[in-house]
Amino acid sequence: MKLQQVLNNLLKCKSPQELIDEGSNSGLKKTLNVFDLIILGIGAVVGTGIFTIIGSAIAGSADGAGAGPAVVISMILAAVASVFSALSYSEIAAMIPVAGSAYTYTYATMGEFMAWMVGWILMLEYAIGNITVASAWTGYFVQFMKGFKHILPAFIVNWPLWLRNDYRTMYEICNKYNWNPQDVMPFIHLPFNLNIPVAVNVPAIAIVLLLTILLVKGVKESTRVATIMVGVNMFIILSFIVVGSFYVKPENWTPFAPNGLDGIFTGAFVIFFAYIGFDAISTAAEETKNPQRDLPVAIMGTLALCTILYICAALVLTGVVPLNAIDTQAPLAHAMRFIGINWYAGLISMGALCALTSVLLIYQLGTTRILFAMSRDNFLPKSLNKIHKKFQTPHILTWISGLIVIVCALFMDLNISAELCNFGTFTSFIIICIAVLILRKTEPNRPRPFKVPFCPWFPILGIITCAALMYCKFSAKATSALYFIVWLLIGLTIYAAYSYKEKRREESGDLV
Repeated sequence: MKLQQVLNNLLKCKSPQELIDEGSNSGLKKTLNVFDLIILGIGAVVGTGIFTIIGSAIAGSADGAGAGPAVVISMILAAVASVFSALSYSEIAAMIPVAGSAYTYTYATMGEFMAWMVGWILMLEYAIGNITVASAWTGYFVQFMKGFKHILPAFIVNWPLWLRNDYRTMYEICNKYNWNPQDVMPFIHLPFNLNIPVAVNVPAIAIVLLLTILLVKGVKESTRVATIMVGVNMFIILSFIVVGSFYVKPENWTPFAPNGLDGIFTGAFVIFFAYIGFDAISTAAEETKNPQRDLPVAIMGTLALCTILYICAALVLTGVVPLNAIDTQAPLAHAMRFIGINWYAGLISMGALCALTSVLLIYQLGTTRILFAMSRDNFLPKSLNKIHKKFQTPHILTWISGLIVIVCALFMDLNISAELCNFGTFTSFIIICIAVLILRKTEPNRPRPFKVPFCPWFPILGIITCAALMYCKFSAKATSALYFIVWLLIGLTIYAAYSYKEKRREESGDLV
């Protein structure tokens, strides 16, 4: 009997109406329109894909083969995997317009336990993904500052390596160049012959702190900043496509797929990191003026616009630069230097800073709103979800999400964090597609301002495509796949040790 009660608790769902009622009393300020949402989506999606990830997807890395010019096919595969999930997101977001994204939708369909696990996975998607973006921001910031070497003091232009890298990256650099770590990093000497290296990514920490303060002040103010950055970003990308098209050499597109299907599928997995931003739109549902109408338009509009930009930029990049000369750190800026337009390479660095700043802003917004929804459901302490009296934002959780990124950025492997983010994204997309199928059966008469066409086939295709890309990475026995399993086990432990008990206390009336 006790086992049956536990199972019933694990499968206990919240009705969509209950979730909507809770969201309407959240105290969050409704200020966003469809334009604001599309800006959030483009700001989250375009930056990482075009300015950083695209180079690795084309050229490959130690963890997988590159797609070469066939990266355009990788992008189409990633977009197809995304579009089925985006349609499912659109249906549920318009039907249940509350904060929490896939976490909230899972609570309405699969019960308490799956809701917690999806919330935990979303933390992986946003907070851990933000670490990779913050590191890329530092790289472009350093490159941008070098353009002022004749104006600014040398100690500002040429930052010491240990002040712009985490300690793992510092050790990799030392191994690559056969340096003694103690010659390039300060060490803290402790008793028992313990020596702790000091390496702090100062620019990344600074930008995360600045954006945290901005998000505490208000989401509308944050979207205004994002609008300016996205405007600069779009100008840079469109001008790169136009200018670069005059230097395209078709012979650079051969061989089109140097590593065959293996490279194409690996490229699709890598480039998928750039697509995770569109679901961040749904996390701002409670701050949207007309969520039933605006959320589906913003989600699908973001996905369509960004896919077109990705494909055009990839065609120009691979047409301008031969495969063996593709730069994986700053591919667009390097392409302009390759054809001799050095001043434009500096302009691209400035655009990249704007793009990556907007990504950091939206990812942190997503992290905060998911934590807010989980805290409201008592999976996390309710004291965390207090709303600031003046700014009407969840200021405590905003600071917590910022500190998580700062602390993890000190020691996490940045490449693995990007792949971990992908695993979280694929899992949440699969859950969303399943949730649509469940709600079609359990809530057939509930109003749906937007419906997934060709249901159940489109959600099923979404499940299959995302699962196939995950399987490709698991079959390669990547380190990130093992870490993903460890992350799930940690989440399971926290739920069993704290969240399950707190939910039962809440139900018994022991919590105020």
